[in-house]
Amino acid sequence: MNTFAENREPGSFLPLTAVQFEILLSLAETERHGYAIMQEVESRSRLTLLPGTLYRAIGSMLDDGLIEEMDGPGDERRRYYRLSKLGHQVAALEARRVNEQVRAARARKLLRGEA
Repeated sequence: MNTFAENREPGSFLPLTAVQFEILLSLAETERHGYAIMQEVESRSRLTLLPGTLYRAIGSMLDDGLIEEMDGPGDERRRYYRLSKLGHQVAALEARRVNEQVRAARARKLLRGEA
C-alpha cells in the first residue's frame, strides 16, 4: 500500500465506481482469483467485467490498499485477492451510501413494490 493511501480516511474513497464496488462485494466473504471474481460479479449483477477492466481496477485497488494479494491454493499461476481491513470499511460505507440512494428512490416512488 502506498503511503498516501495509508493516510486516507475510508470515506475519502467514496463514491466507488460500479466495478470497484462489485469487486469488493465479490471478495466480502472469501478470497478469489481474477476469473472467479469475474464469474461471481456476472452471476450476481448485470455487470460484465472484461479482463482488462478487471485487472486495471484490481491494480488500482491494490495500490490504494483496498484489497491484498495472497498465495492461493494449488496453482501458483493464479493470483488470489482478499479484502483488506480498509477495503472492508470502504465497502461497508459504500453499501450504506447506495442504500440511502435506494431509500430516496423508493421515497420518490421509483421502486414501487420492489424488494
